[in-house]
Amino acid sequence: MAEAVRTREEIEAEIDAARRRLAASVEGLISQVHPKAIVANTVADARTFAQGSFEQARAQVVDERGNLRTDRVALLAAAAGGAITFVLIVRSILRGR
Repeated sequence: MAEAVRTREEIEAEIDAARRRLAASVEGLISQVHPKAIVANTVADARTFAQGSFEQARAQVVDERGNLRTDRVALLAAAAGGAITFVLIVRSILRGR
């Protein structure tokens, strides 16, 4: 195989380009592990999760046109009332009344 002959300037240019790429990679890594960046990423992830959860819950009680699904709201109200009643009965039994 024939080896390509490179000039000193070409070799120095390649080394300089490699040095710049390495510096950019190190800067990127440092910015990713900086405590403020970690906090910002965590907050952004939490906001995204909360927004998605809110949209899922909203889709359960609101239809595509924005109208309230009264049948589902009534079921939720009945479930909440049943849970409260259950807690009050258990509390009453435990108090000995």
